[in-house]
Amino acid sequence: MSGTTEWDIRKLRILRTLSERGTVTATAEALMMTPSAVSQQLSNLAAQLGVPILEAHGRRVRLTDAAHLVLRHAEAVFAQLERADAELAGYLRGETGTVRVGAFSTAVPALVVPAVRRLRAAHPGLEVRVREAEAAEAYELLSSGRVDLALSLAAQAPTARDPRFALVPLLTDPLDVALPGDHPLVERDGLRLADLSGEPWIFGGSGPWSEITLVACESAGFVPEQAHSAAGWTAILAMVEAGMGVALVPRMAAERRGSVVMRVLERDQPRRHVLAAVRRGSETSPGIARVLSALRAVSRTG
Repeated sequence: MSGTTEWDIRKLRILRTLSERGTVTATAEALMMTPSAVSQQLSNLAAQLGVPILEAHGRRVRLTDAAHLVLRHAEAVFAQLERADAELAGYLRGETGTVRVGAFSTAVPALVVPAVRRLRAAHPGLEVRVREAEAAEAYELLSSGRVDLALSLAAQAPTARDPRFALVPLLTDPLDVALPGDHPLVERDGLRLADLSGEPWIFGGSGPWSEITLVACESAGFVPEQAHSAAGWTAILAMVEAGMGVALVPRMAAERRGSVVMRVLERDQPRRHVLAAVRRGSETSPGIARVLSALRAVSRTG
């Protein structure tokens, strides 16, 4: 048997059936073939393998020792093919495979991690790989095929008419105001954003976090005085706790921070919209569809 032996799976199945049924006629009946076709396929298999696989035994044929050796190895191949079929079926149902997700920083703990937990419980064979990426990078990764799904704010997403992407709204995230624990407005009923017009404000120097605060305050009728600049919510809340100013914080980004008090603005409450994006057409892929479904479920319960 040479190192370039061809292993023909169909012919090996015929050999296995012959081993089980005992005669060419019974094998042909089991496989819905003619006896001559069975004999021809087995002759071709012997030629491919380079060894005799059948020998005369009275009026019947029996398998040679070489054929039994081949079948021992073929059984391992058949078992592996069965596992491959089962795994492929799971993949086609969205129960196995890998979905790569790019998400902005606050979406990872608030949306992606809870969605992964749901998927692990319901579909443990489906793997989600997460990459933290802000909008510009996330859409570049999505376009190039390096992630399968991107989470961003709607304000940072491509237009709905962009032919490359399908956009899926997930949630509307209110912004609450973070106040130092001893701030005089902590207990005020019906707190409005305009009530904070004279306060020192803490927000990002540029980008979406700066725009969110500026647009919200301008809509409330004032331009905020930026006392301090920070991009991370942990740093912003630390400064609020120290009494250095007030800040607007997305509810999904808020974390417990000492004496900081988070107040819901009862009127003129600013909001940001979070969405998922996939390459257009891929939203029907079973694995991606399951991840989107889990993200929607988290969005509804969060």
